[in-house]
Amino acid sequence: FIDRKAGSPFFLYVAHSMPHVPLYASEDFEGKSPRGLYGDVIEEIDWSVGQILKKLEAKKLDDNTIVIFTSDNGGADYVGLPEINQPYRGWKLTMFEGGTHVPFFAKWPGRIAPGSRLESPVSHLDILPTSASVAGLSGWEVKPIDGVDLLPYLTGEKEAFERPIFWREGYYQAVLHQGWKMHVSDNPDKVWLFNLREDP
Repeated sequence: FIDRKAGSPFFLYVAHSMPHVPLYASEDFEGKSPRGLYGDVIEEIDWSVGQILKKLEAKKLDDNTIVIFTSDNGGADYVGLPEINQPYRGWKLTMFEGGTHVPFFAKWPGRIAPGSRLESPVSHLDILPTSASVAGLSGWEVKPIDGVDLLPYLTGEKEAFERPIFWREGYYQAVLHQGWKMHVSDNPDKVWLFNLREDP
């Protein structure tokens, strides 16, 4: 794909089915990790991301291409690694930090300083406005959306920002704002309130 599109702007979305169950690693990665099959799968994902980065470099596109690496949720309790989300509480399908606090890396050597950090909580909803901004597109924001264009924050033009982030799954809801996270559940009928800045 990158070979075909190297001469013009492109958007590439790679959604690995791993590390989702059923877990399977190819022969080249089976047995490589001391973390068992789950670790093997992570090694293979790491290799795959490396292949994309190497191809961008070979085509001399790496300085002018933004790469975002993230995950849709925290680790699941059924993979047999009880410490997988430490130091956070909870798992996939919960809205505790173990279920929602995931990696979100952005690499763009031409614009983002290596090792820089954005302390503001971000969301996958931010990928659309950020990608549109990177591509120089306009007119897509016909209706207000929840996402934020992260580009000026990633490049250091603007400092950290605050905005609420919401989650909802059936009877279970959560909101994060200014370091406070509230969970509201109908089953069980319970409300939790946490100050994540004091105790993540």
